[in-house]
Amino acid sequence: MSELVVGDRLDDYELKELLGHSGMASIFRAIDTRTRDAVALKVPHLHLESDVVFHQRFQREQEIGQRLDHPGVVKVLKPAKRSRMYLVMEFVDGKSLRALLSASKRFSVERALDFGRQVAEILAYLHANGIVHRDLKPENLLVTADGKIKLLDFGIALDEAARRLTWFGLSATVGTPDYMAPEQVSGRRGDVRTDIYALGTLLYEMVTGELPFVGSGAQAIMRAKTDDDPRPPQDIVPDLDPKIAEIILHAIERQPRDRYARVADILADLQDPARVVIRDRSEILARRGRKWRRLRMAALPLSLVVVLGVLLALVRSTHRRAATPGANAPGRSEERRGP
Repeated sequence: MSELVVGDRLDDYELKELLGHSGMASIFRAIDTRTRDAVALKVPHLHLESDVVFHQRFQREQEIGQRLDHPGVVKVLKPAKRSRMYLVMEFVDGKSLRALLSASKRFSVERALDFGRQVAEILAYLHANGIVHRDLKPENLLVTADGKIKLLDFGIALDEAARRLTWFGLSATVGTPDYMAPEQVSGRRGDVRTDIYALGTLLYEMVTGELPFVGSGAQAIMRAKTDDDPRPPQDIVPDLDPKIAEIILHAIERQPRDRYARVADILADLQDPARVVIRDRSEILARRGRKWRRLRMAALPLSLVVVLGVLLALVRSTHRRAATPGANAPGRSEERRGP
């Protein structure tokens, strides 16, 4: 068995074009020889087929994809036969949201809201069916020529109908942390508000052309998400409607309890931004201040114990030196070194 290339045949499928290639898999446009329909094949690299975690992720993506039926979700099809691990998906003639952002850096507010509403509607469908995507990012969103969004890649999704998977169990096969919620960074499973955070990050990037947190590497970005507050989007786009900024900041609050509780709530605001009430974030900031003060107060007794321990050790050491004959008589040692 070898890596596949354009022109090869895989079971009932003729590979016609390489659509994408990553460190985990290649995606081909293929023709189903039985129906002559175009499909997309996601074929993992050979060295990953024996990886247990990757296999579990791939299986999960297939099971969820075959169960869902929504115009905004890429359909996963069932092949008549399968000689190796791969996914058969509907072929979507479009570009990734990442490609569109790379080309224009940022979108008009109207276009960003349109895409945001579409993603929110898709998430509402997923959540109603017990699915939390957990990996929402521009690379996993396809945009058709007529501006319709299609979501794919359910490899790390939470599925209420199946055995759950932890985030760190998949850390070796997960990409950029830019859209991860702080609770994911901390190793928690997350819930619907995890997807809301990722949607808020997408909105932030589409409107400003930048991300709410930046850093020199993945670790710096993840630390910022758990410790710092995002840069207000108005700092980047001064004429941004404060109500649009409120939607974004409400979605990317650090603590899940401070975010939108349901996708339906953020969808309603995206559909009618005029209804948005700008919140006073002083209580949230005050609560964070109280938390840090409690942590400092909790750490104070331990610090005192450490300081007292060091002082006691110094006193004992000084006492032992004083009790040792000749310990404080350097002149004598010099006399012994003389002729």
